[in-house]
Amino acid sequence: MNVLEKLYTGIIFLAVVLGIVLGQSQTIQSNAESFIFPLLVAMLYISFLQVPIEDVKKAFKNIRFTSISVFINFIWTPIFAWLLALLFLGDNPVLYLGFIMLMVTPCTDWYIIFTGMAKGNVGLSTAILPINLLLQVVLLPIYLLIFGGTTGVIEFKPLLESILFVLCIPLFLALITKVTLKNRQQLRNNIITKISVLPILFLSLAIVAMFASQGQLLLENLDLMWKLTIPILIFFSVNFIFTQKVAQKLNFPYQDGASLSLTTLARNSPIALAIALTAFPDLPLLALTLVIGPLLELPLLAIITQFLLFKRKGYLAS
Repeated sequence: MNVLEKLYTGIIFLAVVLGIVLGQSQTIQSNAESFIFPLLVAMLYISFLQVPIEDVKKAFKNIRFTSISVFINFIWTPIFAWLLALLFLGDNPVLYLGFIMLMVTPCTDWYIIFTGMAKGNVGLSTAILPINLLLQVVLLPIYLLIFGGTTGVIEFKPLLESILFVLCIPLFLALITKVTLKNRQQLRNNIITKISVLPILFLSLAIVAMFASQGQLLLENLDLMWKLTIPILIFFSVNFIFTQKVAQKLNFPYQDGASLSLTTLARNSPIALAIALTAFPDLPLLALTLVIGPLLELPLLAIITQFLLFKRKGYLAS
């Protein structure tokens, strides 16, 4: 875990503050938005390049873990997120949609870092990563149409176009790059290692640009941002307890139980943010909610990691 990864939450917060400050300049505010899309596409390309998609078959060596993880991530979690959105955010369609977008996209990178910190089964978590990525690309538009169709803000054609350009093209380019470097494993590993910090930098710059162009909107709607806190806290608390109970019922060892919890808790805010900015350009508040999410999510994951380590001591002592 490098320095940037350890400081990720602080970096996002600083990017928000810097963007708001820079946005006080009318020239920067008028031009900042044009940088957001290319930065996010570059971030996703490099992120997808680091996903071991060719290792998807490894996930099926532990079919029990894979099947329960897929069930929680792609059946239970979307339904639970929808119920929370109805209960707490039903009076605000934009926050409602932003919350659902954040919660139906399982993470494809950060949870591995937290799994390692919690002494979980990193290999198992890595094996499930390609499935998480491929399934969310396919299912995201379906979730949005099912759970967000009643909001009146979703148009089918722009949504599919944004997923094509923002997700499918970077994913395709990443696959082409992997195939090109297939027989040059050492070079490929060196490249991936050297560029591993770039997604954080690109995402941070995209956040700076977004808040430079729309930061005033956030300042005018701070009360709405607080409304996200309660459902996010409930989502993480209930899902953590649920996944630990499932792991206990299935007699998973501590390492697998920790992996299951973190695999099904961490969310993929960069992908949700990229879709929001391209599919809903006239709803800037939607994108802002997807930046607030990680500011709450990452500290919660850190707390859960420490709780798991405390629980691990009990396993070792027994």
